[in-house]
Amino acid sequence: MTTRSTKKPKKTCNDPNCPFHGTLSIRGHTLEGVVISAKMDKTIVVRRDYLNYVPKFRRYERRHSHIPAHNPPCINVKEGNLVKIAECRSISKTVSFVVVEKLEGK
Repeated sequence: MTTRSTKKPKKTCNDPNCPFHGTLSIRGHTLEGVVISAKMDKTIVVRRDYLNYVPKFRRYERRHSHIPAHNPPCINVKEGNLVKIAECRSISKTVSFVVVEKLEGK
């Protein structure tokens, strides 16, 4: 169960890797980003934009990263949604984050 300020989804699911209805615990970082791909089964790719400071030029540069995250059936976000993801134990080789809240979207 999540202890951060997230709302529990209205729908229920029987996914063991759901932080609300399963046994998956949340720890570490909580990030926000935009879903750019939802083509995999129960997995999405989140694009996170951030600024990196370059001391030589005393300016910031824009960067981004793609983070694969588990998409529980009770939340079920689509491409273009703004989501909040939280760190958890490794679910697969690449997935170490899970969607905990859908902030806005289509």
